[in-house]
Amino acid sequence: MFSGEIRQILAQVITSWQVLAVTAVLVMYAFLVGYVAKIRDRPDRPSRLKRKKKVTKPEFTSPPEIVPDDDLGLDDPSKE
Repeated sequence: MFSGEIRQILAQVITSWQVLAVTAVLVMYAFLVGYVAKIRDRPDRPSRLKRKKKVTKPEFTSPPEIVPDDDLGLDDPSKE
C-alpha cells in the first residue's frame, strides 16, 4: 500500500524530537487535568485550605419592645 520512501518519511516524522516533545506535553497535561478533576470531586473530605470559621449568632440581651398602641397613621373604618 505504501511505498518504501513514504514509510521511511513517516518513521522519521514520528520519531522526530518535536513530535515526541508535543506527545509528552500532551500526556502530562492529560494527567494534570485528571488529577485536578479528581481532587476537586471530593465532597466528603474537607480541604485544609478552606476551613470554615464557626458563625456565631448574635445574642440579644432583651427581646425587642412591642408597642401595641403604635399608630401608623392608618384609619380603621370599623372604629367609626
